[in-house]
Amino acid sequence: MSNELEREVARRRTFAIISHPDAGKTTLTEKLLLYGGAIHLAGSVKAKRARRHATSDWMELEKERGISVTSSVLQFVYRDHAVNLLDTPGHQDFSEDTYRTLSAADAAVMLIDAAKGVEPQTKKLFKVCRMRGIPIFTFVNKLDRYGREPLELMNELEQVLGIRSYPMNWPIGMGPEFRGVYDRQARVVHVFSAEGSHGESEVAERSVSIDSPEIKSVLTDSELEKLNEDIELLDIGGDAFTREKSDAGQLTPMFFGSAMTNFGVRPFLDAFLDLAPAPTSRPTTQGPREPTNPKFAGFVFKIQANMDPAHRDRIAFMRVVSGRYVKGMNAYHSRLGKEVRLAKPSQFMAAERTSIEDAWPGDVIGLFDPGQYRIGDSLAEGNQEVLFEGVPRFSPEFFAVVRSKDPLRRKQMEKGLEQLSEEGTVQIFQQLAMGMKDPIVGVVGALQFEVLQYRLEHEYGAKIALDRLPFSHARWVVGQNFDPKSFDWEGNRQTVQDRDGLPLVLFRDDWALQHAEEKHPELKFLSEAPLLRQSASAATGS
Repeated sequence: MSNELEREVARRRTFAIISHPDAGKTTLTEKLLLYGGAIHLAGSVKAKRARRHATSDWMELEKERGISVTSSVLQFVYRDHAVNLLDTPGHQDFSEDTYRTLSAADAAVMLIDAAKGVEPQTKKLFKVCRMRGIPIFTFVNKLDRYGREPLELMNELEQVLGIRSYPMNWPIGMGPEFRGVYDRQARVVHVFSAEGSHGESEVAERSVSIDSPEIKSVLTDSELEKLNEDIELLDIGGDAFTREKSDAGQLTPMFFGSAMTNFGVRPFLDAFLDLAPAPTSRPTTQGPREPTNPKFAGFVFKIQANMDPAHRDRIAFMRVVSGRYVKGMNAYHSRLGKEVRLAKPSQFMAAERTSIEDAWPGDVIGLFDPGQYRIGDSLAEGNQEVLFEGVPRFSPEFFAVVRSKDPLRRKQMEKGLEQLSEEGTVQIFQQLAMGMKDPIVGVVGALQFEVLQYRLEHEYGAKIALDRLPFSHARWVVGQNFDPKSFDWEGNRQTVQDRDGLPLVLFRDDWALQHAEEKHPELKFLSEAPLLRQSASAATGS
């Protein structure tokens, strides 16, 4: 078993792609699947003439708008590697889902638009990767259009993100003159041919050694001269590449290409699989859990309801951390404090699912969820409690009271709200002494309100009205002698309860929050929810 476990761990690569909206993330995802043999024809979101939709988008709203608003899990085999690609939402209003997904990844691919460079959303997501200390690989996209000089982009990575880069390859030309990429390690030029496929199939490619006479037949004298000058500059003035710095997230291996035309995608995928780490240990409250630990353990980082509208099902996405998962096995559920059966395991290609018999560390599987899982739940083989760290619940920034437009559909509305809150789409708060009458929803991005209305209507048959509230901060309260009534009298805020009965205070603005912190030094105002196992003591203020 140990030899098989070590072999399966070494084969795995689990990563997420992070980017600013419109940097080409969905397109790159499809092209990786194309080269991995998971799909045979790639359809760009913007290829309206073909009326195809992105392979990773499953919700109708995503297909209509051409954006990703949910995280998908996509799995394929390439060069005997089992690849788990966690496709994250591209829209900034769904960054909370991206943060959670990054907790399940061992590496991140940072996608950058060659013309725009480092954009605001890229900065936010980069910070999360840095906090987790995971390796970051940079793919500079859209070289088929005119953009900024590669050296300028390298400088921007260092100035804006504070990370040095090492170009693993170097582009030859840009825009219509983009000819290919030069592999610095192998000293080989990959020359590409577009030949009118619009990037729908694998691109024709020719590899020529820069030291061979044949290079003169594929590059002009001026192209070759510029390439040699650039490479000499990089060799003299650039950083040396070390695997240790890359693994620690201190140096980012950098690649150039065009996802739309497939230029540079295969060289990137080949190098990435060689350089990206296999599944690593994960912190628990009892110390690190190694992937080669023979006992199965994993954690839930995402829950998705109604991926199959015909069955109204609910799927909990679990990252396997250690040991071997076997279909139908039992595991100890730390939050519930009891053994549960891990039923109906699936692997995914967006909404398409395949039943599986087993899974190994690094794999992400979907478990049928009868309502017993929450984001952050830990599961482990044997009657032992294992609590994984690192799937936070974030403070919302937009709030609204939810009202049912049809009183007869109120139960459907409440059921939908409950399920969508367990999924992490929204957070539900109860006004004091009101229960689920006029509940308040909180979201991290305003577009999530639109998704909430859309899904409640289309999946639960409940039309709702949202009355926006003037609050911009939510803070969980921990401390003794907290009295919501007297606290609320001070104005500019409202005390509510979360789904676990923990008190939160909604603040109108920065000033209101600062005023409360200064006036009540005995209380702690937390931007992340306290761990569930602390909830009883936190709620009572003890």
